Amino acid sequence: MEAFDRLIDVVRTLRGPRGCDWDRAQTPATLRPYLLEEAYEALEAIDRGDAQATAKELGDLLFLITSIGLAHEERGAFDLSEIPKAVADKMIRRHPHVFGDAAERPLWEETKQEERAAEGRDRSVLEGLPRALPALLRAARVSARAASVGFDWPDRGGVRAKVDEELAELDEALAAGAPDAIAEEFGDLLFSLVNLGRFLPVGAEDALRMGTDKFERRFRAMERALLEAGGSVSTTDPTALDAAWEKAKEAVG
Repeated sequence: MEAFDRLIDVVRTLRGPRGCDWDRAQTPATLRPYLLEEAYEALEAIDRGDAQATAKELGDLLFLITSIGLAHEERGAFDLSEIPKAVADKMIRRHPHVFGDAAERPLWEETKQEERAAEGRDRSVLEGLPRALPALLRAARVSARAASVGFDWPDRGGVRAKVDEELAELDEALAAGAPDAIAEEFGDLLFSLVNLGRFLPVGAEDALRMGTDKFERRFRAMERALLEAGGSVSTTDPTALDAAWEKAKEAVG
């Protein structure tokens, strides 16, 4: 806790009268984009398996969390100490089989529903999922929450058939040339694919990240090869471009 107390003192000083103009000017709203950015940088470090980079990025996240907490404390919204206390209390409450005398682990969603009811919030199993989540991740969380209370396909075959159904409906919308219907059906198709991922099981967010990384790796290899040959992607004819793409796939996988 000594190291965390030191961080709090550093942030208080930065935001204090003799601190940094930039830090003093920050609000929870202005720090929000940095919080998201640092979270993604931490994810990238974790994906690379780089422990030192992970520690650095988690430190940046902790700095931002402390800054946002102190910004609220300064205007009397809550005390910074309430943050670790509240989450510790919540974890103890949700794990009575570890910290109490319960014989079995309680159902996670039922426990959270009871908490929401006690707080006077909506008891829906979908309550609390932020709209700011990346769309694929939010789709996965929404569908998993619904599945946790029994609203789900009985097996992978059902959701796989749903993908075909949504693809056919997208084709119909395309044939009709209806922009709103095209957007709606394309969204339904993506949502169905996310659900299919749960049955594989493959996380849609991670799978798309891997697919995008693979495309980028191949595209960069193709670019390099074309540049070394005195050309470029934009000046190469389609046939030669296809050949260069196939070579890049063979070269980098």
